[in-house]
Amino acid sequence: MDFLRLSIPVVVDHWLLLPHHDPIPWTLAKTAIATMLLFSLLLPLTRQFFLPFLPIAGWLIFFYACQFVPSDWRPAIWVRVLPAMENILYGANISNILSAHQSVVLDILAWIPYGLCHYGAPFVVSLILFIFGPPGTTPLFARTLGYMSMVAVTIQLAFPCSPPWYENLYGLAPADYSMQGNPAGLARIDKLLGIDLYTSGFKQSPVVFGAFPSLHAADSTLAALFMSHVFPRLKPLWVTYTLWMWWATMYLSHHYAVDLVCGGLLATVAFYFAKTRFLPRAQPDKMFRWDYDFVEVGDSFREVGYDLASLDGDFNLDSDEWTMGSSSSVSSGSLSPVEDHYAWEGETLTSNHDLESGR
Repeated sequence: MDFLRLSIPVVVDHWLLLPHHDPIPWTLAKTAIATMLLFSLLLPLTRQFFLPFLPIAGWLIFFYACQFVPSDWRPAIWVRVLPAMENILYGANISNILSAHQSVVLDILAWIPYGLCHYGAPFVVSLILFIFGPPGTTPLFARTLGYMSMVAVTIQLAFPCSPPWYENLYGLAPADYSMQGNPAGLARIDKLLGIDLYTSGFKQSPVVFGAFPSLHAADSTLAALFMSHVFPRLKPLWVTYTLWMWWATMYLSHHYAVDLVCGGLLATVAFYFAKTRFLPRAQPDKMFRWDYDFVEVGDSFREVGYDLASLDGDFNLDSDEWTMGSSSSVSSGSLSPVEDHYAWEGETLTSNHDLESGR
């Protein structure tokens, strides 16, 4: 779309070219951050951590720079589409139903995943995958998370939709980009703690109308899929965490159920694309990354062993135990027995004795 093409120079202007209208201290800070990042990519010790982090850094910069895209370049904000889809698909507004009954206990239960775990989970998951997963799992998780988040923000820019808190405050009145964000249910957490932890941050959100798809749902789903890959026996635990996050987003009036489904589908597609091509396969008898003697990457199409041939023309001869031995076809390189008394002489399977007696 035109507005996305035009927004690219804005992102470059505000981050790579260090815009002149920024305060000098902030400009120097960005220069220092960029210099340290480039320096970290030169050292082998730090490059293994910061190189996979680049997609996440790109997503954070992209998300922050969205606020500088002029309103004239952006599409109209969809206010009615998500509530309509909610009623069509589920027969009711699930977010409004879940947020109708509020209490301090429910506020805290929703705040833990939405306001705390969401920001710390990627680091915790990365550390766990680094220690217990096959080598290469953590870098792939970081890259998948970064690229998936970029796609989500792009969709939010191309298809801006109002969240449930907007409907609660303004109904279905048209929205514009001059409106500030709202902490919704998290404002009760600020009041409970007596500090401004979320109110100011959400009011200054770079993407106010980025309800669809939900990155909270996408991030939690992606983390659950990677953790289930390494710890398949704990899959119910990871599913519970994901559902907990999904409930919290609706209880706090930040997302509709359709936002969560789309975010979960986006994470699922990203995970299985990475799993098919790049994800190291976990070995059940290995507990730590240092126990791995070798790593197999992606889904293997040779595991069956009884197919006719692979795409490159190699036969799966090692799948049949009867070929083992010094005179087998594997050791000799031929496809038929090589010993004399097993040789096929003529068009029948008669032995040499039968041939001589018939002369």
